[in-house]
Amino acid sequence: MNRNPIVPFILIIFLGIGLVFLLSSQGATSHDEGEDEDVASEEGSEGGEGGEEAASGDFDAEGFARDNCASCHGQDYSGGMGPALAGTGLSDEEFHDTVREGPGSMPAFSEDQIADEELTALHDFFSEQ
Repeated sequence: MNRNPIVPFILIIFLGIGLVFLLSSQGATSHDEGEDEDVASEEGSEGGEGGEEAASGDFDAEGFARDNCASCHGQDYSGGMGPALAGTGLSDEEFHDTVREGPGSMPAFSEDQIADEELTALHDFFSEQ
């Protein structure tokens, strides 16, 4: 009648650790698949032989903003760690300069990362919010 109380405890710990590894691997797999789609869409939007017009026509301003701006400027771009971008009062030129220079803790974005035409589309997206 004397059962060892440690055996069920150890079994529960191993079950918990196994579940953590299982769920972690599932989350990592889901995240990796999403990154592959993002990389494919970024490769498709780069300017090449097709010219600049094709690149700006394929540019997803909302997706770029969600991936690169929302973490600091808020999910609805009304402000967070960074200032509000929705309904921005910045002119197109001021917006370009701010994104290129990256004032304060904001990272600077070079023309290799986002073209001028794409910045204009991004400015228009924020102006419409």
